[in-house]
Amino acid sequence: MRLRDLPSVDELAREVDDPRAVDAARAVLAHARETIAAGGSPGDLAAALRAELRALRAPRLRRVLNATGVIVHTNLGRAPLAAEALERVVDAARGYSNLEYELEEGRRGSRQEHVAEALRRLTGAEAALVVNNNAAAVLLALAALAEGREVVVSRGELIEIGDGFRIPDVLARSGARLREVGTTNRTRAADYERAVGPETAALLRVHQSNFRVVGFTEQPAVAELAAVARRHGVPLVDDLGSGVLVALEGEPSARESLAAGADLVCFSGDKLLGGPQAGVVVGRAELVERLRRHPLQRAVRADKLTLAALEGTLALYLEPGRAASEVPVLRMLEEPAESVRARAARLAEAVGGEVEETVARVGGGALPLAEIASFACAVEEELAAPLRTGAGGPPVVGIVRDGRLLLDCRTLGEAEADEVAAAVAAARGTREAREAREAREAEGDGELAMDVNAMRSGGGQRPRAAPLAYLPER
Repeated sequence: MRLRDLPSVDELAREVDDPRAVDAARAVLAHARETIAAGGSPGDLAAALRAELRALRAPRLRRVLNATGVIVHTNLGRAPLAAEALERVVDAARGYSNLEYELEEGRRGSRQEHVAEALRRLTGAEAALVVNNNAAAVLLALAALAEGREVVVSRGELIEIGDGFRIPDVLARSGARLREVGTTNRTRAADYERAVGPETAALLRVHQSNFRVVGFTEQPAVAELAAVARRHGVPLVDDLGSGVLVALEGEPSARESLAAGADLVCFSGDKLLGGPQAGVVVGRAELVERLRRHPLQRAVRADKLTLAALEGTLALYLEPGRAASEVPVLRMLEEPAESVRARAARLAEAVGGEVEETVARVGGGALPLAEIASFACAVEEELAAPLRTGAGGPPVVGIVRDGRLLLDCRTLGEAEADEVAAAVAAARGTREAREAREAREAEGDGELAMDVNAMRSGGGQRPRAAPLAYLPER
């Protein structure tokens, strides 16, 4: 096919009755021109137009099957929600709700009260406040407590969080001034003691959740910093980052931090807690109230769907046995390796793959050195791209390593493993169909070349152009 054989945008768009047909036709024809210029065949343009329209109609935010072995995968939406949380979200979203209305009193209420009691019980705090993420929680705390004054932070805790955001930048946007103490690897309580002065508004401790400094290191405990803060009459704010509500080695909990003397503790709702994206602040009632009354609080407050999902998640933690089995993040962290191996073996049998021992990670900026024994189903590397696009169902994202695609089964449930098996079969079918089509096209090119050679030698007729299959005759 030559460029002059291509239909116009209007001709191709008339093949379907769709308001987006013109945009889709432009995209299809642009791709066809590139293909022809590269010496290829654009194929069935009508089919390409229908495929382009399907892609335009498909939702951009899609469910993905996580076969990477990274449990709290930031790029894949972090923590999957528990069924209890999903049910509460649906219930709150289907109509109106008592988001800011006291049903018993018949008057305006506070959206914070839906989760505050559960957070108080789970952390031992006097009060709690929920905003839209943990960076916002820290920003709000510093703005409310230290705007225009100094905040003392260890140099070893001036960390960078996701997507290039840094603690010093967050602190600057709050209006507070940074006062660095100590060194990258060693900071002592005495460093804070010497730094505190008339302009000091707070001490800030930042948990090194997404990295570790090992070797010649030293960090003061929360209790030591709390003692310094009390002596100088300033609050200690502890940013835990991921945050946990259960005992997990290497990750301090909000309850532990408050018990050690922290005045405010900030942590995420969507990482190790296993709930929706949210930032939680717990601690002394008068300080939490200062945050609640600050003008910035309205800009970073959580919406009804976040609060519904968080309330459902916290309800499970109030019954510890349920949290361990029903919060997906906790279940994946604690599942025995043999159970994961059995799931990997079942998947490998279904798709003709091989079981490979591997290592899963916590992810989400938590426990960076932790390695969790896991097992994956290994298939051919060529399946990575078609599985990722998810043409036949939800996309599947795995890990390419040593020429094979590893589908880690620690981050796949039993039903999800069945979906992955179906996706692998569909991807292989698509690949085989494409290879067969390319073979036919190559064969056709060979026949055309022979016809041209025959014509040049006078032994044949000029080859006729194939009829256009993408437009009916008019």
